Amino acid sequence: MNRLDIKGDARRIFDTLQGGGIAIIPNDAGYALMGGSYEAVRRIFVAKKRGGHKRNAMLASMATQRELHVLDQRSQDMVEMLTQDYNLTVGVAAPYRKDHPLIAKMDKRLVEASTGNDTVGLLLNGGPLFEEVCRLCREAVLPVFGSSANITGTGPKFRVEDIQPELRAIADVVIDYGLRKYHHYQRSATTLSFANGEVECLRIGSCYELISDLLRRHFDVTLPEDPGRDVNASGHLQEFAFKDASYV
Repeated sequence: MNRLDIKGDARRIFDTLQGGGIAIIPNDAGYALMGGSYEAVRRIFVAKKRGGHKRNAMLASMATQRELHVLDQRSQDMVEMLTQDYNLTVGVAAPYRKDHPLIAKMDKRLVEASTGNDTVGLLLNGGPLFEEVCRLCREAVLPVFGSSANITGTGPKFRVEDIQPELRAIADVVIDYGLRKYHHYQRSATTLSFANGEVECLRIGSCYELISDLLRRHFDVTLPEDPGRDVNASGHLQEFAFKDASYV
């Protein structure tokens, strides 16, 4: 039995993204479809049948998050506590620096499709392969965006074989790392927004009970009660809209 070739797989993903292709990438909270150009992200959006109000999430390391997001110290400490101290995967939406090199390099159409209300959403701490791809993209100043590898409304996918064939067909590279770490939640990553010193839940997802407990114990922040996984038939939880922008 062979061990994972994380560096080799990350290089394959990066080369695909840099060349304008689409990659199916595993992270701890499921599989994602990612693209490094407007055209690639547009193809993902169409194939997934996403609504026009949906926003793409950026693939980002903590180093990028610290530079890109504009947060007060308390909010940044919350993000660091969840991802670094407790090693949880979480989506974070927050105001961002419009002059950051990654944003400045983006096609304006991709900026419009991936931001809302002056915020951008990042998926953070998705596992070793995720981090290596983030490192390569950061070094190359390559902005990469995408979303869960599923047709909208059908729930996240935790095995490659569960991803719809029409989505697998548009991918130039598919990295199969088997059943993903947080599959037992049957939910995508929990996504939080941070703005003006306030914390808002955009999506109740994996590790939500841990995230809720940690924010309450460390920062006296109370998140909404989890209504349960069966709130709707698709397997998604209630979607918490952030004004007119949704990262779910």
